[in-house]
Amino acid sequence: MRLMKDKIVARKKFIIEGILSLLIAITPIMFYFYKYLPLEESWSFLGIEFTANGFNDVSEVFYYYGSKVVPLMLLVIWFITSKNWWYHAILIPIAMYSFQLYYVLRFDDAQKIDENEILYVIAVTMVIVPIVYIIRLKLVDKHVHGIDLDAMDTELQILKEKEELRKEREKLERQQKTLSKKM
Repeated sequence: MRLMKDKIVARKKFIIEGILSLLIAITPIMFYFYKYLPLEESWSFLGIEFTANGFNDVSEVFYYYGSKVVPLMLLVIWFITSKNWWYHAILIPIAMYSFQLYYVLRFDDAQKIDENEILYVIAVTMVIVPIVYIIRLKLVDKHVHGIDLDAMDTELQILKEKEELRKEREKLERQQKTLSKKM
């Protein structure tokens, strides 16, 4: 039974890793796809109509889409598969490309592409950088300086309990002395 579950898990992992590998392998094709599109206002593929969406032609639209989607996709794959302690920092360029893609999708004016997203990225950065720094500090304290915060908390708890026991013992000794004086 256990062997069968391991095979199913291995098969799922193999399929997921295969799909991720395929996506990574075709990114150059996705990125340069715009070069093979017509320089027209609209383009139809498999019954789907793609328009210039305010740009000069369909090729230019797909240039902007590809220049945002491909790096965003690669960063998301990197974020999902990363096992490093600092992987949260990858969220900063993910946010940057996400905001840029959003502005390209709701295109108004060619002069405003990739201009105002920095304000949003700064806000995301202000949240992510402290988180990454705190994680780094905890790891450095534990692995470089040999400080185990859990052990310190346990030790502090033991010291508090010892102090409470000492106070309780002193109180009992005082009570014993007063009782012995009364007798």
